[in-house]
Amino acid sequence: QVQLQESGPGLVKPSQTLSLTCTVSGGSITTNNYRWSWNRQPPGKGLEWMGLITDTGSTFYSPSLKSRTSIFRDTSKNQFTLQLSSVTPEDTAVYYCVRSEVGWGPRDWGQGTQVTVSP
Repeated sequence: QVQLQESGPGLVKPSQTLSLTCTVSGGSITTNNYRWSWNRQPPGKGLEWMGLITDTGSTFYSPSLKSRTSIFRDTSKNQFTLQLSSVTPEDTAVYYCVRSEVGWGPRDWGQGTQVTVSP
């Protein structure tokens, strides 16, 4: 099975840029028809899709976040990275990286990592 592991700082100050990396094992991020996404769940709220990068490197973002969001990859390391700029306390959430497959939706999830935005 494909395994995903999020990594990055757990505490970020307001106005800074949040950067999280997802390391993938058991499968290649360039595998045809695989999609690699970032999602988050603020405390007491539902899951929010943030964006994704395809097997060919194309990116798509949630309209509510696209102005602040960037997803890119390093194929040599089998990693993809989320950057969220100008963070506020409302960006506090558990962040997940996820593998999806065309025609199937989400298939594999990382364990999630807590990120707190606070002075």
